[in-house]
Amino acid sequence: MDTRRRSVLAAGAAGAVALVTGCGDGDGGGGGDGGDAPATQAPAGEELAKTADVPVGGGTIFKEQEVVVTQPTAGQFKAFSAICTHQRCTVSSVGDGLINCACHGSKFRIEDASVAAGPATSPLPAKEITVSGDSIRLA
Repeated sequence: MDTRRRSVLAAGAAGAVALVTGCGDGDGGGGGDGGDAPATQAPAGEELAKTADVPVGGGTIFKEQEVVVTQPTAGQFKAFSAICTHQRCTVSSVGDGLINCACHGSKFRIEDASVAAGPATSPLPAKEITVSGDSIRLA
């Protein structure tokens, strides 16, 4: 095999690996769905919001950091991945006690990110945050 052909084959194999890696859905279901591309993860200690920015009984999505912060009851803050466990879309809204994914209709409870409605079968993974005074930060 000549050098040019080896280079083309190696480049093609690397591209295929990148394509397969980029299409994973996190639960072995295979294949992307046209959802949002992953954003850069926020560095630890970065302030996400002020406590007043997260409504009681609701939450706020931080798309760039791939985090959703909820406040199930006054003064109780929780954080979860904002990437749906079904096919890796970024969740789109928080309301009525649920974190909603518009891609396929999955819904997760704001208290613990457990699945309230599929097609997702796994909860959103928890994220670590700290609340100090009126500041919410990634841990």
